[in-house]
Amino acid sequence: MGKRKKLEITRALATRPEMLLLDESFAGLNPVEQNDLIEIIRKIREKGITIMVIEHHMKVIMSISDRIVVLNYGEKIAEGTPGEIGNNPLVIEAYLGEAMDA
Repeated sequence: MGKRKKLEITRALATRPEMLLLDESFAGLNPVEQNDLIEIIRKIREKGITIMVIEHHMKVIMSISDRIVVLNYGEKIAEGTPGEIGNNPLVIEAYLGEAMDA
């Protein structure tokens, strides 16, 4: 599964986008594949491409994001840096279960 997701990203990058939208790209990946994809995303960012990620794996989001917008049932409940999001009571209740060190 990880190879297919990498191929999809490569195909998208072939169009030389200014912005890349990734929707649930980490779903179904094992931890090694997740780490590989995190590194790919970091390399893409280094090239100056903006990346917008829709994802439910909060630990992944916290590790790759500069800014995070959190939705719960279609309502925005928080926006900020990973540190702000990791300590936001509404986010903790909805997604994290406990405060995260970002």
